[in-house]
Amino acid sequence: MASGSSNGDLSISEKSENKGMMWELDRNLDQPIDETAGRLHILYREKKFSTILLCRLAFQSLGIVFGDLGTSPLYVFNNVFPDGVKDKEDVVGALSLIIYSLTLLPLIKYVLIVLRANDNGQGGTFALYSLLCRHAKISTIPNQHKTDERLTTYSRQTYDENSLPAKIKKFMEANSFTKNAILTLVLVGTCMAVGDSILTPAISVLSASGGIKVEFPKMSNDWVVVVSVVILIGLFNLQHFGTEKVSRLFAPIVLLWFLLIGTVGAINLWKYDSTVLKAFNPANIYLYFKRGSHNWTSLGGIMLSITGTEALFADLCHFPVLAIQIAFAVIVFPCLLLAYTGQAAYISSNTDHVSDAFYRSIPDSIFWPAFLIATAAAVVASQATISATFSLIKQAVSMGCFPRVKVVHTSQEHLGQIYVPEINWLLLGLCIAVTAGFKRETMIANAYGTAVVIVMLVTTFLMVPIMFLVWRSHWFIVFLFTGFSLLVELTYFSAVILKVDQGGWVPLVIASCFLIIMYTWHYGTLKRFECEIQTKVSVAWILGLGPSLGLVRVPGIGFVHTELASGVPHIFSHLVTNLPAVHSVVVFVCVKCLPVYTVPAEERILVKRIGPKNFHIFRCVVRYGYKDVHKKDDNFETMLYNGIARFVTCEGMMEFGGYSDSEEYNTVTSSIDGEILPGEKELVHRRGSLMIPPVQANHFSIETTDEIEFLNICKDAGMVHILGNTVVRSRRDSNMVKKVAIDYLYAFLRRLCRENNVMLYLPHESLLNVGQIFYV
Repeated sequence: MASGSSNGDLSISEKSENKGMMWELDRNLDQPIDETAGRLHILYREKKFSTILLCRLAFQSLGIVFGDLGTSPLYVFNNVFPDGVKDKEDVVGALSLIIYSLTLLPLIKYVLIVLRANDNGQGGTFALYSLLCRHAKISTIPNQHKTDERLTTYSRQTYDENSLPAKIKKFMEANSFTKNAILTLVLVGTCMAVGDSILTPAISVLSASGGIKVEFPKMSNDWVVVVSVVILIGLFNLQHFGTEKVSRLFAPIVLLWFLLIGTVGAINLWKYDSTVLKAFNPANIYLYFKRGSHNWTSLGGIMLSITGTEALFADLCHFPVLAIQIAFAVIVFPCLLLAYTGQAAYISSNTDHVSDAFYRSIPDSIFWPAFLIATAAAVVASQATISATFSLIKQAVSMGCFPRVKVVHTSQEHLGQIYVPEINWLLLGLCIAVTAGFKRETMIANAYGTAVVIVMLVTTFLMVPIMFLVWRSHWFIVFLFTGFSLLVELTYFSAVILKVDQGGWVPLVIASCFLIIMYTWHYGTLKRFECEIQTKVSVAWILGLGPSLGLVRVPGIGFVHTELASGVPHIFSHLVTNLPAVHSVVVFVCVKCLPVYTVPAEERILVKRIGPKNFHIFRCVVRYGYKDVHKKDDNFETMLYNGIARFVTCEGMMEFGGYSDSEEYNTVTSSIDGEILPGEKELVHRRGSLMIPPVQANHFSIETTDEIEFLNICKDAGMVHILGNTVVRSRRDSNMVKKVAIDYLYAFLRRLCRENNVMLYLPHESLLNVGQIFYV
């Protein structure tokens, strides 16, 4: 593959004055690894779930996904009527709004429509963004290649040139402003979701703990706050056990909670005032607003009845779509309707009890058991948004939008179940600050509604291109979905925005801080990548130095880590010009994240030889999805070495057998402690099911055997990872905002985040850092 072209390549490199010929040579020497990617394209089938497993997952989803939505009856009506009920008909109107809000947003928009917009089972704003990045070239970091599109988990649509989706795609790809606008929208939704995960535990636990004052009205509110803080500390200390273990503990509690509120609601409806059932007539919504403008501002309280809806989508990675749909339709939705209808019936007969209607509507004989269940359910409610935040932060890290943090994979069976320690303790500190600062759930409720409605608006805006590009929906269907969603959500937004000065500023401040961090990190990452591109060295120049690269080739393997999938990184040219020796085998390693949820292990590594065989230079591209987690058990060094050895083996087999590079194949190798045994190799030709026995392989692969033995010798001599410690600084003529962002904030975040070698679990004694400074 390489030896036949060696003489020609070297003779051309001697004529370096001819720039056109040099460019052609560089292109031929460092071709994209399309062929390797094509060979690895295997059949991927979505995992199917049995009926029993599906029911079990639907049960477990109660403990993770629906806790927040399910505990809303604790605090909705007292926030709808903070000054008491002046007209019983207002109770019916408010109940009608709650019923149709639950029907339009959680049921129709999310459960039936938005959940279908998942990225192979992954939900949240970044999952939508990854879908868009695959269907349109809107990624702000241009590190993707057409070889990535051959992944089995990489799916996208093609469009007719004159079709509406094609025009929308062209508009989105037109300029950097559009790309940055979409990214900013995604980051705003993510930051608001993080703010939601801070407010949910605070309001849920504080509302549940407040039930004590129903039995002990003289108790100081400070004691309620203390109890709430203790419960919050216990909740966040449970997170390291993982989602699966937590859901097993929480799911029975939430199921018991839904049965409790549904049963109590049915009893209250029968016992007090069944006439509230007329709230199912949507005309009562019109009459409710007609009775006074003060009812418009009460929408902020009614908005609380659908809080937790956004967690349905963000927590999708933990459970299949059908399991969540079954749990919502069979248990959650009916029990919530009974709970709100029963409370409305009780309030209609006891208008002076609206401030603590939930606990007062519970029969005295079961008050304390109900209080304990409510407190436990409030703790569970927090789990939904905490789990969603872990998923969102992991996706943001993978997409280059958040500093690298430690991610712990807590389940061997479910890819999306993770725990992020740094974020967990940050959320705990902010939750305690909000709880102790506000002390009453009314102020937190105002903040809560602001965060929730903004996340919903972001989801609606992102669904528009998804429906056009991914689903290829008719424009009228898209118009109906967008119109009805915006009609409801903008109505709520107009109400909650009026309460910014009454607590609504909290999520805005929190989200602004996270947005600054995320956008600054992404901007700095983009500038580093651009500098790598601008300073890369031609492969033809490196090969022009000869097999020894003009240096002494010492035994060993040098893994040169870079963000480039083509060309030679600046750090290597810096080494070549300043050091007298280089390793016998040089491997350029590019680790990159793709806009897919996972990359199958069989397709993770792509290997390409650079130049003639006697140069012993390879390129290795390691690809991950945004849900893939680097685990300590994965030996990254061994994975790289085995990938190169398999490539050499397959290359030798194809040269002997006369197979073309376009044919798909797979190698089966035997290994001991990562060493390839050259005597035991088989070639499985996928298309023709052709198998070459080991004896024949021995006969034709003498040159291949020698190279593999050479690789083993170099491996035993030692493997070194050469990392670029790149420092990005602003130019002297940069404006003040850029200087603050790059020289102070980005530099500070770089010092705080985990290094690449720690994320990949590289041995510390095998590291070589090469410092370089780029001015942007």
